[in-house]
Formats: sequence, C-alpha cells, structure tokens
Amino acid sequence: MKNKILLLAALGLVILGSSFLIGGPEESIALGTKAPMSDHKMMGIDDKGHTLASLAGKNGLLVIFSCNTCPFVIGNGEKTEGWEGRYAELYKSCTAKETGMVLINSNEAKRDAGDSMDDMKHHAKEQGYAQIPYVIDTNHQLADAFGAKTTPHVFLFNANMELIYKGAIDDNVDRASEVEQRWLINALRSNMAGKTIDPAETRATGCSIKRVK
Repeated sequence: MKNKILLLAALGLVILGSSFLIGGPEESIALGTKAPMSDHKMMGIDDKGHTLASLAGKNGLLVIFSCNTCPFVIGNGEKTEGWEGRYAELYKSCTAKETGMVLINSNEAKRDAGDSMDDMKHHAKEQGYAQIPYVIDTNHQLADAFGAKTTPHVFLFNANMELIYKGAIDDNVDRASEVEQRWLINALRSNMAGKTIDPAETRATGCSIKRVK
C-alpha cells in the first residue's frame, strides 16, 4: 500500500512538472473579442516592426503562437511530424482568401535556448516558411493579453478583427496524411463564405509557452 501511494505521488509530480499542456478553450480570450494589443509593434525575422493591425488582410488575420523548440511544432523524428509542416499550406490558403497570417514566438524563457531572433530566422528559412511574418513577443506581452497557453495556439479573426475561431490546426499532430478534421482550414473557408464556423472552438494541444517568472 505504501509503495502504491509513493508511486501515485511520483506520477503526480511528473504531471505537474511536465512542459506539455492541453489548454481548454475557456482559458483564452472569448469568441467575438477584438484582437488585443492590435497596435503593439513587434520585430519580425525580416528586421521590420509589425503590428496585428498592419498584418491583417481584407478578410481578417490568422495568429499562431509558435516557436522553434516544441515537438508539437517541429516534430520529433518518426514519432510525430509536428504542425509547422502545415504552415506553408495555411499561408497559401490565407493569401488566397485575403487573410493575413502571423507566427508569434512568446517563449521569453528560452531566448538563449533555441528561441532567439537569430534562431527564428534560421529555423524559418530551414523549414521553408521564411516568407510568413514571424515576430518576437518580448516578455510574452501579447501571449498574456490573448491568454495563449500552448505552442501552437491558433486564433482566427474576421475582417472586424473579432475572434471567430480558436484552438488547434487540425486533429492529428503526428501525420498530416491522417488528418480527419481540418478545423482551421474549414474556419478560413467558412469565414470567406460568410458561413457559421463549426466548431468555433477546439482544444489547443502543445507545449506550454515558456514565460519568465
């Protein structure tokens, strides 16, 4: 009995100490909310300052909190592809639908461990999405304003910069070929067509954003 209690306690410590997080939709800004801090300037990998307002397209803006270090983003060998391999397709879809797109790196606690601006430039170029605006969120100010929890964490805004979808890109981080529910792509299409987005919220799954304490 004593050994069982010790084992359960150890498992609890592992769970509490884990860098992985499954975020509930209620933890972030609510649907219909205007994009927070839309005029807040952030430096991009193109060495230019950008704001959410300046990056928005005619039909809105897709915001993805991302990074260079989380296996949910970059993959982990044969175990999982990660989601960033789908960024180029998303950017192409956004461009076709006159919707802006931005990747935001809020991992302030890992600037010296893979998430610096230089790392962002190198990683985006290496992975083939250097054309997508990728900005650094100093002191995770925007992530805090959004209530963003994970990498990745998706927020889609309409032409009025009102939140219309939040959560995950799709239902399979491991294999793009095995995706059954393309939530974000469907949300983009519905927004363009003026249709109701269903579902408008999904569970954001990934590594916790590495905030400084």
